[in-house]
Amino acid sequence: MIMDNITRSKIFEDRLTSFSISIILTIKNLPKTTENRIITSQLVRSSTSIGANYAEAINAISKMDFRNKIFISKKEASETRYWLRILEATNPELDASNELGEINELLLILQKIVSTLKHTKSARENG
Repeated sequence: MIMDNITRSKIFEDRLTSFSISIILTIKNLPKTTENRIITSQLVRSSTSIGANYAEAINAISKMDFRNKIFISKKEASETRYWLRILEATNPELDASNELGEINELLLILQKIVSTLKHTKSARENG
């Protein structure tokens, strides 16, 4: 059975939601230091923004709007990976390997979407 774009979009959006929830649950029991508060605040903002921007992209009013929201989603995913690495490095008790693996996969998917958009745009311009 071939999945249509709507089904794939829904599955990916659900995956982004699950990732955000996983981040929130992962940080709940960390020590409440000043540094952790700053880092976790940034991490929650960026990780939840990935899915929020993807949801906006799916409901975009134009191709340009879609493109912009996907690019933002990818940038937020990259930022999330950064904050997650910092958090894990400064909290030896934290094992964020599952979350780091997932964000790497999400980044690959978003990069594929971005690459397809760039390829489609350059094909139209050259065609």
